[in-house]
Amino acid sequence: MRTPTLGPAERGQALARMAEQEVDVLVVGGGVVGAGTALDAATRGLSTALVEARDWAAGTSSRSSKLIHGGLRYLEMLDFALVREALKERGLLLERLAPHLVRPVPFLYPLRHRGWERLYAGSGVALYDAMSVSSGHGRGLPVHRHLTRRHALRVAPCLRKEALVGALQYYDAQMDDARFVTTLVRTAAGYGAQVANRARAVGFLREGERVVGARIRDLEQGGEFEVRARQVVNATGVWTDDTQAMIGERGQFHVRASKGIHLVVPKDRIHSTTGLILRTEKSVLFVIPWGRHWIVGTTDTDWDLDKSHPAASSADIDYLLEHVNSVLRVPLTREDVEGVYAGLRPLLAGESDATSKLSREHTVAHPAPGLVVVAGGKYTTYRVMAKDAVDEAVHGLDRRVADCCTEEVPLAGAEGYPALWNTRARLARRSGLHVVRIEHLLGRYGSLTEELLELIAADPALGEPLTGADDYLRAEVVYGASHEGARHLDDILTRRTRISIETFDRGTRCAREAAELIAPVLGWGSEQIDKEVEHYEKRVEAERESQRQPDDLTADAARLGAPDIQPV
Repeated sequence: MRTPTLGPAERGQALARMAEQEVDVLVVGGGVVGAGTALDAATRGLSTALVEARDWAAGTSSRSSKLIHGGLRYLEMLDFALVREALKERGLLLERLAPHLVRPVPFLYPLRHRGWERLYAGSGVALYDAMSVSSGHGRGLPVHRHLTRRHALRVAPCLRKEALVGALQYYDAQMDDARFVTTLVRTAAGYGAQVANRARAVGFLREGERVVGARIRDLEQGGEFEVRARQVVNATGVWTDDTQAMIGERGQFHVRASKGIHLVVPKDRIHSTTGLILRTEKSVLFVIPWGRHWIVGTTDTDWDLDKSHPAASSADIDYLLEHVNSVLRVPLTREDVEGVYAGLRPLLAGESDATSKLSREHTVAHPAPGLVVVAGGKYTTYRVMAKDAVDEAVHGLDRRVADCCTEEVPLAGAEGYPALWNTRARLARRSGLHVVRIEHLLGRYGSLTEELLELIAADPALGEPLTGADDYLRAEVVYGASHEGARHLDDILTRRTRISIETFDRGTRCAREAAELIAPVLGWGSEQIDKEVEHYEKRVEAERESQRQPDDLTADAARLGAPDIQPV
């Protein structure tokens, strides 16, 4: 498979092709489920188009806990089928589909009670491991182990001695969620899908009761056009009800949004060699290793305000700090927080008032001929959701279509990754970069690292770190626009890199340098550069202001003070 470039020219070509020729499947929504659906359809030999109203993964799929996991708490809720399914997918991603993007991460579960809790929690984690191995794809992770209090405090010196009587340690996996989606999109494009972000579906096309495509608005160049499709898949997550309303009919199910916020703090604020999982009165709290940082999350509260920019309030931040500080020897303060982000989980509406009790299972429906809706689920099981959505769409095609094969389709950058990792010292000598930089690139791009090294060979200045965000090379900024479909500065600092949550200044220090780097790729003049930088700074200030507000209503109003960027 060739890995295509998703630059401005390729986006324009994709939109032109969508408008010219009817496709078998049009997917609306460029999050992990939509991107996965496009890949599934394309690899079955179906002509496929994928459109996204904003940037790839701009909604829920870039704001998760960044875990690929079975979900221990669902095991406690006796949802064995969901856990088994998720553990199989975790194993596939680690071993075959995306070993360059998904990696193991250890977690320590402090025990607060002697005797019964070790037996209870230990049995659950043992079952978790057994289900993983029985899936046929779980042998790559270490099994859990029981620790005494003394041993646990050696592994995690950050814990207060009185906060535990012992501990369990087990393994799950993690990834950069936004990068994963971008890679999915590029993989789908490599198998023939036509893909375009900043292309909003504003209405469905009808022939009688049948949906035969969608009307698309190009948010970059302006104008609207029609995309004809034999089947349309609505994969818009928390926007499912809004998208369904465009056909003028009541949906067969409803999706509720549950807000989860996360804090990012520097690595040196929590002294530990392992992640932590803590039980709260409502759910669980994770402290997750993230490069030179920790991610602390999450909350689980109902949200019915602006879906595009969910806001974290001061109360949300206090909630997380209070719960994590209950076990830390040196408490975290507001001054320790580098970044804050909020995302919305799409939950299938049930009878329970508590969003943490709503289903994380997914549903696929055919509300009108020619239209398939997929909703619910969790990030880890995106591939299964995509398979089910395409299976449903295939019922509406009057021909035989191949079965799903994505279990056997590695994502872009996976092929050749182990060999490149083993020869990283040679790559470092050849490129003139430090081996640590090569490891960083391999862990984000896999074998596609060669493309970045070509950029650096052509312009050695791109091998320098970005000012104010020296974890990232200047080449990564250029590559985000030239190869990965970034259209705006916000896309680069928030999703192609994670600078917006990994620096105390939230990326404002490097904003102008980054904008000037991508300007030649995107055809910007000085006026657009200024506009992009100004918009990004306003966005950061609006987010900071929202995080000073006492509740959701005031936080939402503050965040909406910075509208979305508009092209020239």
